[in-house]
Amino acid sequence: MPSRTRTRKVKTAAGVHTVHIPRQRGSRRAQPFVVVVPEHPSLTREALGFLGRTLWTARRALAPTGLAVLALAVTALLHAVEPWSGLVLAPATAATALWLVFVQRRRPARGTTFAWRVGLAVFAAITCAWAALAAGFGPLAGPLELIWLLTWLTAQTAWLIVRRTH
Repeated sequence: MPSRTRTRKVKTAAGVHTVHIPRQRGSRRAQPFVVVVPEHPSLTREALGFLGRTLWTARRALAPTGLAVLALAVTALLHAVEPWSGLVLAPATAATALWLVFVQRRRPARGTTFAWRVGLAVFAAITCAWAALAAGFGPLAGPLELIWLLTWLTAQTAWLIVRRTH
Protein backbone atom coordinates (compact mmCIF):
# COMPACT_ATOMS: atom_id res chain seq x y z
CA MET A 1 0.00 0.00 0.00
CA PRO A 2 1.48 3.39 -0.90
CA SER A 3 2.36 5.69 1.97
CA ARG A 4 -0.03 8.41 0.79
CA THR A 5 -3.12 6.31 1.43
CA ARG A 6 -1.96 4.53 4.56
CA THR A 7 -2.99 6.16 7.85
CA ARG A 8 -0.32 6.76 10.44
CA LYS A 9 -1.09 6.42 14.11
CA VAL A 10 -0.39 9.59 16.04
CA LYS A 11 -0.60 9.48 19.81
CA THR A 12 -2.96 12.08 21.25
CA ALA A 13 -4.30 12.81 24.69
CA ALA A 14 -7.57 11.31 25.85
CA GLY A 15 -10.63 13.35 24.90
CA VAL A 16 -8.97 15.05 21.92
CA HIS A 17 -10.14 14.58 18.35
CA THR A 18 -7.59 14.87 15.58
CA VAL A 19 -8.21 15.54 11.94
CA HIS A 20 -5.45 14.62 9.51
CA ILE A 21 -5.06 16.58 6.33
CA PRO A 22 -3.29 14.44 3.72
CA ARG A 23 0.03 15.55 2.27
CA GLN A 24 0.05 17.84 -0.67
CA ARG A 25 1.48 16.61 -3.94
CA GLY A 26 5.05 17.41 -4.65
CA SER A 27 6.32 17.60 -1.08
CA ARG A 28 6.80 13.96 -0.07
CA ARG A 29 9.22 14.70 2.74
CA ALA A 30 7.02 17.26 4.52
CA GLN A 31 5.08 16.11 7.53
CA PRO A 32 1.26 16.13 7.30
CA PHE A 33 -0.74 18.88 8.99
CA VAL A 34 -2.51 17.83 12.15
CA VAL A 35 -5.39 19.91 13.49
CA VAL A 36 -6.22 19.25 17.13
CA VAL A 37 -9.74 20.08 18.27
CA PRO A 38 -10.48 19.86 22.00
CA GLU A 39 -13.52 17.83 22.99
CA HIS A 40 -14.71 20.27 25.63
CA PRO A 41 -16.54 23.37 24.35
CA SER A 42 -15.28 26.82 25.22
CA LEU A 43 -16.63 28.83 28.15
CA THR A 44 -18.41 31.18 25.74
CA ARG A 45 -20.17 28.27 24.06
CA GLU A 46 -21.16 26.85 27.45
CA ALA A 47 -22.58 30.23 28.53
CA LEU A 48 -24.51 30.68 25.28
CA GLY A 49 -25.83 27.12 25.53
CA PHE A 50 -26.99 27.73 29.09
CA LEU A 51 -28.69 30.98 28.06
CA GLY A 52 -30.35 29.30 25.09
CA ARG A 53 -31.63 26.38 27.18
CA THR A 54 -32.95 28.78 29.83
CA LEU A 55 -34.76 30.90 27.25
CA TRP A 56 -36.20 27.78 25.63
CA THR A 57 -37.62 26.45 28.90
CA ALA A 58 -39.12 29.86 29.71
CA ARG A 59 -40.37 30.57 26.19
CA ARG A 60 -44.05 30.75 27.16
CA ALA A 61 -43.40 33.06 30.07
CA LEU A 62 -41.31 35.35 27.85
CA ALA A 63 -43.76 35.55 24.94
CA PRO A 64 -44.36 39.33 25.33
CA THR A 65 -40.61 39.93 25.31
CA GLY A 66 -40.23 38.09 22.02
CA LEU A 67 -43.14 39.97 20.49
CA ALA A 68 -41.77 43.31 21.71
CA VAL A 69 -38.35 42.65 20.21
CA LEU A 70 -39.99 41.47 16.99
CA ALA A 71 -42.11 44.65 16.86
CA LEU A 72 -39.01 46.78 17.38
CA ALA A 73 -37.17 45.01 14.56
CA VAL A 74 -40.14 45.11 12.17
CA THR A 75 -40.80 48.82 12.73
CA ALA A 76 -37.10 49.57 12.26
CA LEU A 77 -37.18 47.63 8.99
CA LEU A 78 -40.38 49.39 7.88
CA HIS A 79 -38.84 52.77 8.69
CA ALA A 80 -35.70 51.93 6.75
CA VAL A 81 -37.52 50.59 3.70
CA GLU A 82 -40.69 52.69 3.52
CA PRO A 83 -41.05 55.52 6.07
CA TRP A 84 -44.59 56.27 4.85
CA SER A 85 -45.72 52.84 6.17
CA GLY A 86 -46.58 54.58 9.44
CA LEU A 87 -49.54 56.13 7.65
CA VAL A 88 -50.80 52.67 6.76
CA LEU A 89 -50.52 51.51 10.39
CA ALA A 90 -52.18 54.60 11.90
CA PRO A 91 -55.82 53.48 11.34
CA ALA A 92 -55.19 50.44 13.54
CA THR A 93 -55.16 52.80 16.51
CA ALA A 94 -58.78 53.75 15.87
CA ALA A 95 -59.69 50.12 15.20
CA THR A 96 -59.11 49.28 18.86
CA ALA A 97 -61.86 51.70 19.93
CA LEU A 98 -64.16 50.25 17.28
CA TRP A 99 -63.37 46.77 18.62
CA LEU A 100 -64.36 47.82 22.13
CA VAL A 101 -67.69 49.26 20.92
CA PHE A 102 -68.40 46.17 18.82
CA VAL A 103 -67.68 43.74 21.65
CA GLN A 104 -69.69 45.75 24.17
CA ARG A 105 -72.73 45.81 21.89
CA ARG A 106 -72.48 42.15 21.05
CA ARG A 107 -71.77 40.90 24.58
CA PRO A 108 -72.38 43.61 27.18
CA ALA A 109 -70.18 43.38 30.27
CA ARG A 110 -69.86 45.12 33.60
CA GLY A 111 -67.40 45.18 36.43
CA THR A 112 -64.04 43.55 36.03
CA THR A 113 -64.78 42.17 32.56
CA PHE A 114 -65.52 45.67 31.28
CA ALA A 115 -62.40 47.00 33.03
CA TRP A 116 -60.27 44.30 31.36
CA ARG A 117 -61.77 45.13 27.97
CA VAL A 118 -61.12 48.85 28.38
CA GLY A 119 -57.59 48.18 29.61
CA LEU A 120 -56.91 45.87 26.70
CA ALA A 121 -58.31 48.40 24.21
CA VAL A 122 -56.20 51.22 25.66
CA PHE A 123 -53.09 49.04 25.68
CA ALA A 124 -53.72 47.97 22.08
CA ALA A 125 -54.28 51.60 21.05
CA ILE A 126 -50.99 52.65 22.65
CA THR A 127 -49.20 49.75 20.96
CA CYS A 128 -50.69 50.52 17.54
CA ALA A 129 -49.90 54.22 17.90
CA TRP A 130 -46.32 53.38 18.85
CA ALA A 131 -45.99 51.05 15.85
CA ALA A 132 -47.30 53.72 13.48
CA LEU A 133 -45.01 56.39 14.89
CA ALA A 134 -42.02 54.04 15.02
CA ALA A 135 -42.53 53.00 11.40
CA GLY A 136 -42.79 56.64 10.39
CA PHE A 137 -40.06 58.24 12.48
CA GLY A 138 -37.92 55.30 13.59
CA PRO A 139 -38.32 53.18 16.73
CA LEU A 140 -35.60 55.04 18.63
CA ALA A 141 -36.72 58.58 17.76
CA GLY A 142 -37.57 60.89 20.65
CA PRO A 143 -39.60 59.26 23.42
CA LEU A 144 -40.57 56.24 21.33
CA GLU A 145 -37.89 54.06 22.89
CA LEU A 146 -39.18 54.90 26.38
CA ILE A 147 -42.75 54.16 25.29
CA TRP A 148 -41.57 50.82 23.87
CA LEU A 149 -39.81 50.00 27.13
CA LEU A 150 -42.82 50.90 29.29
CA THR A 151 -45.21 49.02 26.99
CA TRP A 152 -42.98 45.95 27.06
CA LEU A 153 -42.64 46.11 30.83
CA THR A 154 -46.41 46.44 31.28
CA ALA A 155 -47.17 43.58 28.89
CA GLN A 156 -44.58 41.27 30.43
CA THR A 157 -45.76 42.01 33.98
CA ALA A 158 -49.43 41.57 33.12
CA TRP A 159 -48.63 38.36 31.24
CA LEU A 160 -46.82 36.85 34.20
CA ILE A 161 -49.59 37.88 36.64
CA VAL A 162 -52.39 36.54 34.45
CA ARG A 163 -50.53 33.27 33.80
CA ARG A 164 -49.95 32.75 37.50
CA THR A 165 -53.62 33.25 38.44
CA HIS A 166 -54.96 30.87 35.80
